Amino acid sequence: MDRVIIACDFPNEQALNTFLDTINQPNITLKIGMELFYKEGPELIEKLKDKGYKIFLDLKLHDIPNTVEKAMANLGTLGVDLVNVHAQGGIEMMKAAKRGLERVGAKTKLIAVTQLTSTNQQMLEEELSIHQPINKIIVKYALNTKAAGLDGVVCSPLEAPMVHEACGEDFLTVTPGIRLSDGDSHDQKRIATPEAAKQLKTDYIVVGRSITAANDPLKNYQRVKELFDA
Repeated sequence: MDRVIIACDFPNEQALNTFLDTINQPNITLKIGMELFYKEGPELIEKLKDKGYKIFLDLKLHDIPNTVEKAMANLGTLGVDLVNVHAQGGIEMMKAAKRGLERVGAKTKLIAVTQLTSTNQQMLEEELSIHQPINKIIVKYALNTKAAGLDGVVCSPLEAPMVHEACGEDFLTVTPGIRLSDGDSHDQKRIATPEAAKQLKTDYIVVGRSITAANDPLKNYQRVKELFDA
């Protein structure tokens, strides 16, 4: 899987295909999230896999263990490379998700979201009544994820070092909230540039609008690759 994952937050398959034709890069890794998956369904994933793309299916499952296990078994038949749940669902839910994949013999890597990059300390305290430092929460959720037997977590690049310190270098960190230095942060709070993410030793970066909304998407994709992979 490419270490630079492109977040394809498009409204429909036509918009996605227009972007893919523009960038014209085979074998890249695409993140397909709720907006596109709920519009186009599993058939889109099958088409993209047939074309050779690697897929991170970003649906963030969060429900009772039994429901998550059955849902993950269905997702496991799609042959995606990476899929996720919410770590807030707890250890038993995450174990159930893993069982769902194993039940259908899926080779898909499974990770858990610690905290969305749109979350900050103020939101945790004022809206969610969580009165602990956000970094402490993220490390605790990462440890729970490891205890459940998953492959890694989604966190911001700022938290990747502490997650690796707590859970080991082989425990994957997949980090959204990546922006080029001259880009807009949009609705994300805990962000970093590709070069900063490299210094922080995150394993994979997820880049969306800095590439997909650029005047020259291919140029920006290549720029991100150079800054992160160099």
